[in-house]
Amino acid sequence: MKKVQKLAVALKYTENDSAPTVVASGKGAIAETILKRAQEENIPAYEDENLAKVLTSVEIGTEIPPELYQAVAGVIAFVWGLDKKYGKEKK
Repeated sequence: MKKVQKLAVALKYTENDSAPTVVASGKGAIAETILKRAQEENIPAYEDENLAKVLTSVEIGTEIPPELYQAVAGVIAFVWGLDKKYGKEKK
């Protein structure tokens, strides 16, 4: 049985951006570091192995290609939902 290597991709997106940008990407130990840093910064993680596989092929510092907009929109909606949920609880 083949061992699955952990993948992680970090995206940056604001409402003023034309598309999300890949700001970090890696597998194995690098993926673990990305996930650890996200946890330390209270940045939520969204797990989708297939999307991670595709996103790791996007060069760091590059906007995601249009064919990934719909898939990544689900990630952004997930994160914004958490921000809204936990933002309200902090008040």
